[in-house]
Amino acid sequence: MTEQAISTSPRTTPAQATAEADLVARVVASFDNTPDPRLRRVMQSLVGHLHAFVRDVRLTEAEWNAAIEFLTACGAITDDKRQEFILLSDVLGASMLTVAVNNQAYEGATEATVFGPFFLDAAPQIPLGADIAGGAAGEPCWVEGTVTNTDGNPVAGARVEVWEADEDGRYDVQYPDGRIHGRARLYTDDDGTFRFWGLTPTPYPIPDDGPVGKLLAAVSRSPMRAAHLHFMVAAEHLRTLVTHIFVADDPQLAVGDSVFGVKDSLVKTFARQAPGTPTPDGRALGERSWSRVRFDIVLAPAVI
Repeated sequence: MTEQAISTSPRTTPAQATAEADLVARVVASFDNTPDPRLRRVMQSLVGHLHAFVRDVRLTEAEWNAAIEFLTACGAITDDKRQEFILLSDVLGASMLTVAVNNQAYEGATEATVFGPFFLDAAPQIPLGADIAGGAAGEPCWVEGTVTNTDGNPVAGARVEVWEADEDGRYDVQYPDGRIHGRARLYTDDDGTFRFWGLTPTPYPIPDDGPVGKLLAAVSRSPMRAAHLHFMVAAEHLRTLVTHIFVADDPQLAVGDSVFGVKDSLVKTFARQAPGTPTPDGRALGERSWSRVRFDIVLAPAVI
């Protein structure tokens, strides 16, 4: 909202508008001597937008207190396995906007999307072709692809982190017993290829038993995420990619994704395979159905 629009609000007198504008100017100026120019710019912009919001909606003291209580509750529920503030950023679209700002399109490089709150550094390393499921419930899924740069050259030794929920829509860290499943770290082969067994992704709700869930309920928004499989891919001299792929025939795609993470280029066909269909690596699945998907990844240069 512009300064003029705020000043002429029917709920403020010219004198009140002047007093408010003077306060904003004084608070912004309080950061003038910040030694780090980037920090100075961020803080002054933040203060300006925050004060503009308060003036725009004419925030009441009760609403301000409710906001403080909400943020306090987000902090209280956050621990080493759950990050409620990332969840809040996700559902407000701030995560996706930050991704967009920092991962501008470049010559066919794979698009990025949200990181999510369930990544762990301590994922087990597995050889190519191994199973990341670790006993988690769900339909087996064969995942394969290549990692190349934007010139089409294969990237050998790229670190590929993958993680996903089980068929009940829960990540390992959401269980209280300390299990590790549905996640792994692997490295591309000399020809840039990777392959592993995972689970066919299914839709699931983001954790809605905390403050963010209450917020979504209050505004009549669904907590459901479209079915997906997370990737983080890193290699020397190339931009680290955080992304995931979505299931083309997932009905949730038509309804919407609660964190705005879906991009058309990341929707892939997970081809269902009937029981008894031979698997790429000869794995015996008996009478179980399975699926397969290909995801070819293109990494942008680290400096563009």
